[in-house]
Amino acid sequence: MPGDPSAPFRLHPGAADSPVLLHVPHSAREIPAAVRAGIVLDDTALGRELDHITDAHTAEIAARAASAAGRTPWRFVNGLSRLVVDPERFPDEREEMLAVGMGAVYTRTTHGEELRPAAFDGRPLVERYFEPYARAMTEAVAGRLAATGRAVVVDVHSYPTRALPYELHGEGPRPPVCLGTDPFHTPGWLLEAAREAFAGFGGTGIDSPFAGTYVPLRHYGRDPEVSALMVEIRRDVYMAEPGGAAGPGLGALADALAALVDRVSARDA
Repeated sequence: MPGDPSAPFRLHPGAADSPVLLHVPHSAREIPAAVRAGIVLDDTALGRELDHITDAHTAEIAARAASAAGRTPWRFVNGLSRLVVDPERFPDEREEMLAVGMGAVYTRTTHGEELRPAAFDGRPLVERYFEPYARAMTEAVAGRLAATGRAVVVDVHSYPTRALPYELHGEGPRPPVCLGTDPFHTPGWLLEAAREAFAGFGGTGIDSPFAGTYVPLRHYGRDPEVSALMVEIRRDVYMAEPGGAAGPGLGALADALAALVDRVSARDA
């Protein structure tokens, strides 16, 4: 079910028999006033940071793909900026991005500048925003499992053409489409389906510059019926960087994502 309409995230229902959940965690720029008060950047600098950190237009790519797919996938879309909390980080010391001040609650910017004071206590933000999001995503995956016997989470992201200082692995290849994988949750057939779907954009790569994919912790490393793949689109393929308008590539990417959804939907569990 869609859940609480007042929540800062939304589950958009798809076909009852669709196993696919398109996950869009980083597309929004919205920051509640109470959260904004804890950020030290002035409005101009914050706008510039949002340009760099937001996966602009990815919610629209997912929405168009859902409309174009033969069997409508479900969509889980974050309505808040990742500068509130980043729902794809570990909320504890397991998170490697803590090394650059970008754990579940960011304290540094993409360029290493102060975003929040070093002594900032992020636990209230984790409790208010991160934990409800994680519960809702877990329930969304459980819903696909109960309805179809499997769940396929496709993360929809974008990344800048040139590496930003915060990137821990930014020295590697930056293909038009990067496919992030997990050794347990990304089966070969899913990776191949994505390669075929995105073949027309000048090449795909695997786990560079960003690796891994999102699986709720309840299922992570335990449940082979939950498959997952991250689709990272290089921004020059479809938009003006760093935070500009979308271009004609957006429609083509949405069609490719719809083709991936159709390939996944057509495959028996």
